[in-house]
Amino acid sequence: MNALQNKKSFQLKNRLKSFIYAFKGVKFVFLSQHNMWIHIVLAFIAVTLGFVLGINIFEWVAVIFSIGFVLSMEIFNSAIETLVDLTSPNYNEKAGKIKDMAAGAVLISAITTAIIGAIIFIPKILNFLNY
Repeated sequence: MNALQNKKSFQLKNRLKSFIYAFKGVKFVFLSQHNMWIHIVLAFIAVTLGFVLGINIFEWVAVIFSIGFVLSMEIFNSAIETLVDLTSPNYNEKAGKIKDMAAGAVLISAITTAIIGAIIFIPKILNFLNY
């Protein structure tokens, strides 16, 4: 039997289950990862500032995309850390490097998002304070 014949047929019930599993994963990260809480607070601040300062539609797209980017990277980082801990419960230099690289990806996404936020919000905040 080839790979195409081995595939299951599309079933709405299975697609719905996949969403349930995905939401369970998101819930786990939101409830267990302290860094995710920090990202959520900062996202809330950014959205609040967006409303207060009246950012335009393109700026909203950048803010929303940036928030999703950082939250997704944090979820990937948590998944990688969990997998590494599962496969290498004892100290292992390579396992540590893998976890460091995953954390580095979150750091780069957070720095990128901070720069985007600065480009959007600093001029508006300065303008707001002048009035």
